[in-house]
Amino acid sequence: MLQSYFKIALRNLRKQGFYSFINIFGLSVGVAVCMVIALFVINESSYDKHFKDGDRIYRITNKTVFGGRSSHNLYTPAALVRALPEEIPEVESAVHFREQGPYLVKRPNDSENLLERRVIWTSKDFFKVFDLEMVSGTNDGILDEPGTIAISETIAEKYFPKQEAIGESLILDNDLEFRITGVYKDLPEASHFHFDFLLSAEGLQEAQGEVWFSNNFQTYFKAYEGASPEAIEEKFFPMLKKYMEPQLSLFFGEGTTFDDLIAQGSSLEYILQPIHDIHLKSDLEGEFEANFSEQYVYIFLAIGLFILLIACINFMNLSTAKSASRAKEVGIRKVMGSFRIHLIRQFLMESILLSSIAFLIAIPLASLMLPFFNDVAERNLTMPIDSIGFYAAIFLGAIVTGLIAGSYPAFFLSAFKPVSILKGKIRMGMKSGNIRSTLVVFQFAISVILIIATITVNNQLSFIQNREIGFEKDQLITVFNTYALNDRLVGFKDRVLADNTIEQATISGFLPVAGSFRSDSPWLVEGRDLADMESTVSIQNWQVDENYIPSLGMELVSGRNFSLDFPSDSSAVILNETAVKKFNFEGDPIGQKVYSQILGDGNEEIYQIRTVVGVVKDFNFQSMKESVSPVMLLYNKVPGGPVSFKFRAENTQNVIQLIEEAWKDMAPGQPLTYEFMDEQFSRMYHAETRLGKVFGVFAGFAIFIACLGLFALTAFTAEQRTKEIGIRKVLGATSSGIVVLLSKEFSKLVLIAFVLASPLAWWSMTKWLEDYEYKVNLGPSIFLLAGLFVAVIAFVTISLQAFKAASSNPVNSLKSE
Repeated sequence: MLQSYFKIALRNLRKQGFYSFINIFGLSVGVAVCMVIALFVINESSYDKHFKDGDRIYRITNKTVFGGRSSHNLYTPAALVRALPEEIPEVESAVHFREQGPYLVKRPNDSENLLERRVIWTSKDFFKVFDLEMVSGTNDGILDEPGTIAISETIAEKYFPKQEAIGESLILDNDLEFRITGVYKDLPEASHFHFDFLLSAEGLQEAQGEVWFSNNFQTYFKAYEGASPEAIEEKFFPMLKKYMEPQLSLFFGEGTTFDDLIAQGSSLEYILQPIHDIHLKSDLEGEFEANFSEQYVYIFLAIGLFILLIACINFMNLSTAKSASRAKEVGIRKVMGSFRIHLIRQFLMESILLSSIAFLIAIPLASLMLPFFNDVAERNLTMPIDSIGFYAAIFLGAIVTGLIAGSYPAFFLSAFKPVSILKGKIRMGMKSGNIRSTLVVFQFAISVILIIATITVNNQLSFIQNREIGFEKDQLITVFNTYALNDRLVGFKDRVLADNTIEQATISGFLPVAGSFRSDSPWLVEGRDLADMESTVSIQNWQVDENYIPSLGMELVSGRNFSLDFPSDSSAVILNETAVKKFNFEGDPIGQKVYSQILGDGNEEIYQIRTVVGVVKDFNFQSMKESVSPVMLLYNKVPGGPVSFKFRAENTQNVIQLIEEAWKDMAPGQPLTYEFMDEQFSRMYHAETRLGKVFGVFAGFAIFIACLGLFALTAFTAEQRTKEIGIRKVLGATSSGIVVLLSKEFSKLVLIAFVLASPLAWWSMTKWLEDYEYKVNLGPSIFLLAGLFVAVIAFVTISLQAFKAASSNPVNSLKSE
């Protein structure tokens, strides 16, 4: 019986070659896209699963409301790592990290350095929390001593090829010598951090600090088996109160308590973050690497399923449309004694056979798509062709897809009454195909939503890139790691600046782009009490020189810039407009004083007082998802840090050559690192850029598959109405009139799809844009453009077949009558 089903299925596939090709090709493309997305979703969901006891590893996040500003970041005090096991019995081991930028690295006898970015200071219990596999050495106590370092297998091979690295030394920044005590396996790609150098923080003075208001470390811990994360979180506040309350008087006046801060609207909360949640559920200040979004994973998964559904709809539409040509077959087989169940099996067999062929073709198609997808999504996905589970999934997918796609045609065709069939009373065609019409509407509705999403995402990115942000990011090049110049930093800047292609140059501790470290502290207007939290402003304070504002093209709205002509500027500040509003000065802010209390090296209280000499127009230095925060620019003649050059647009290559020559002369053997500021700015929206590209690609696939089905349905309709078209032409109908006749029914469906899809697309894009403080308007032009695009593509698809039918000789269609 199965053999008979199979033979009939093959015969029908050959007999209806054109429609079989459309079905197989459309379904294979849909399956291939779905495969690629499935690989992507599986990969994104696998992050940090390689860590042993990963279900017991947590990261602590810091949620603070203070000084009129709320923040949620990863920074905690150095002392927390020592207090956790002592104060919270559920904590087995704790570790913290301190990032201090990239380092210059070399072997002791080498003359040239290499720039390494994956360097981190960490506490001695790192390997108790993260049980990495060791290549050589043991993971027990290898970071206990100052000056020790563990390196990855790749770094060991890089610096010590074909030799044992343990016991050897590395020099960092031409000064710090570290002895290698262990070599560990490279962290897999699906990890939220990748460190190649683990420096023992036992030798880092900052890591021994006991001030609980200095937050510079990221803290992780491993809990004991069976420990409740909720119970651990409940113990955080009593611990913080125990250690922080005695230190409050150092910053907020004698006798200040936690209750005083809370009563005035401040709060501090430590929140646990399971390590398995970090990659998809965390986007906080202080992330080691850019994470992905769980929301986007669900969006991609939905898109993949929708595209597969569109391909299945094509199959169902064509199968039901072709039912007329098989109606007599069904009637005769029923008269000859076939039961309905036999017919259902026959049609399901044909569907599963077609689905299986499509799935087999989809494997090489997906392999061809993967390199392009990897480039867009910045992943390194591969087809798991050596996995039995992969083939099991393919087999199961082919069966399930075949059953789903073939279920309606099978039950629809098998239900025909043989008497009605043989008397010719079964009406087919587009007008009677309400189900087919509904499915076509569904296909194009999905396509319209994807196109509107693509346009919206790209419009938002264009808006961000072209919006007035308060500084000039173009024609600015920044040279990093300038500490390699030592005391020649100013000389380097002046040498490059002497060239007439360079307009301005500035040395600064902070830049208004992604990747620049931030410094935040509480300040008050002079005369206001430290204990008055409502008057305290938590503010960014950046060390800059007198050339910072003109080099970045910022606008002063009042007062003046820093100047070498005013020695008193060593105690001056310039505020942005938001900071002025937060300080709530009485009268003109120019000339007023602000102050902050800090701790000296001996924990003595030191007051720093600064005079406001200028107000700069607000500028965006964070993602446009956030509003502008208060910023204070503090004058420092040579602040240290990167040096930025403003140059003429037509001289880019000359500027790079100029910088390289000056660097080689003044920092021989040291690697040069530079980047254009507009590239740094764009990096803040890297995830959105990728999202826009992926949306565009998938929208293209959805439209292609939908139009493929529409093309076949138009061909079938024209075939069914061949004699009608012939009669109309004999009676004087024009080819254009017949094209309109055949096109209008399908065009109506596309219009209905647009009307139904637009509200859903508007809602979903409005929700997406809610994450942005500054965003594009969802005007009617976006929807009209999407609708026009779909309408044109659909009309061209329909017209190709309609024009072919309208151009045929009516004699050929009527001579058989």
